[in-house]
Amino acid sequence: MIPKEILKKIELVQGDITREETEAIVNAANTSLLGGGGVDGAIHRAGGRAILEECKKIGGCPTGEARITTGGNLKAKYVIHTVGPVYRDGNHGEPELLANAHRNSFRLAVENGIESLSFPAISTGVYGYPLREAAKIAIGAIAKELEANSSVQLVRFVLFDQTALDAYNEVLDGVVD
Repeated sequence: MIPKEILKKIELVQGDITREETEAIVNAANTSLLGGGGVDGAIHRAGGRAILEECKKIGGCPTGEARITTGGNLKAKYVIHTVGPVYRDGNHGEPELLANAHRNSFRLAVENGIESLSFPAISTGVYGYPLREAAKIAIGAIAKELEANSSVQLVRFVLFDQTALDAYNEVLDGVVD
């Protein structure tokens, strides 16, 4: 169960993460960090060349870890790039890797003094993670991080469509104290 004071810091919205005005947005990246499809491609297109140039210097990111760059032309000052797992069957470390992607993104935000950040539904697109399972892992990992660190004031999950928003709402409704 998530305490009510922690729940006040978690928001769920349907929308386009590239338009978010939180200090940082999280990119569901691939290991190369050089752009791709879905959220990753949209962030690179909207953010412009500065993001790609920083990503080239970083040189990639292993699954479950996170790296930070400028927000380029985005409203967000920073982009935190994380790599979620490709879903096979849930028995190959996928839950832990997905939780790590959320935890490490959050911790990188804390290290950089970021008080508000927005996450997409990591790994639920072409990586095939079942939406409700991913929502449970994401919300659980972020709630624990919020309990451990009070400097972050807002974590917003920006879900692309109504189906994703409904799944995240259902999970969040089920974990209220």
